[in-house]
Amino acid sequence: MSDLLVHPDHAREPLQASFSDESNPLGLDGIEFVEFSTSKPQALGHVLEMMGFRPVARHRSREVLLYRQGGLNVVVDAHPVDGEAAPLSEVPAISAVAFRVRDARSAYRRVLDLGGWEVPTHPEAMELNIPAIHGAGGSRLYFVDRYKEFSIWDVDFVPIPTVDQRPPAVAGIHFFGVVQYIGAGRSADWIAFYEELFGLSLIPDEQRFGILPSGKLMRAPSLDLANQFMLQLIEPEPDVDDGRERLQRIGLGVPDVLAAVQALRARGMEFVESEAAHTERRGAITKTYLGGVVFELVHDEGPA
Repeated sequence: MSDLLVHPDHAREPLQASFSDESNPLGLDGIEFVEFSTSKPQALGHVLEMMGFRPVARHRSREVLLYRQGGLNVVVDAHPVDGEAAPLSEVPAISAVAFRVRDARSAYRRVLDLGGWEVPTHPEAMELNIPAIHGAGGSRLYFVDRYKEFSIWDVDFVPIPTVDQRPPAVAGIHFFGVVQYIGAGRSADWIAFYEELFGLSLIPDEQRFGILPSGKLMRAPSLDLANQFMLQLIEPEPDVDDGRERLQRIGLGVPDVLAAVQALRARGMEFVESEAAHTERRGAITKTYLGGVVFELVHDEGPA
């Protein structure tokens, strides 16, 4: 999506002032939403509700539903992909991540100039046209600059009646990062991709978070430190025959992992308890639902 209305330039809101900063070339300011695609939206919705999310709005013309808790937005997209005959998979997959940026058009053009691959968009009349480039495994990386007083949700989505549009987060859950699985020997390529196009920086190997500390960690710059997020790049183990590159799971920060696990278990969520991965103060990981949905909890105090 792009947060530019399909109107002539004179009918659009004025863009925010241009932004230039060597440490944050796109004016990144966090994540606006993570999107799952699936042909079984009700089943995924049930899992999201166990994780504390609530459905708050529906797209005006597409089979797309917005779930929210606290400052987290998760989009469930069950609408057939434009121009593709293949049906959506029943197994939910992370199909898109939307980056908040200072100026969506400038950020988009800069990333294209640096080699990003454009994703053509086909908005209907009065729909938003949110610019995007291709990410891992056919996913899309969007650029959004309308996320404050006037947001993308105010145009394309209709609030569900009687539903609290800002449901509180369970146990202080907030966005921490995204885990991306990459091909064997591809770490250097993806590190360069995120460094050069988005301004992310590599974290030293000795700095680890959570209970699954493999791979490489990168930190995104942000206009507001409270909106910083992490990206974890994980290559397959030598004896694992799975080179599929994809956005694999969402990392959620919580101030108290044990309290969060207790609260989520009370809602029906199950967590992995094994020698390799188990609940502890540093983190926890849910079991895999619907063949592809996993959430990781990481100890993080969150915004000050």
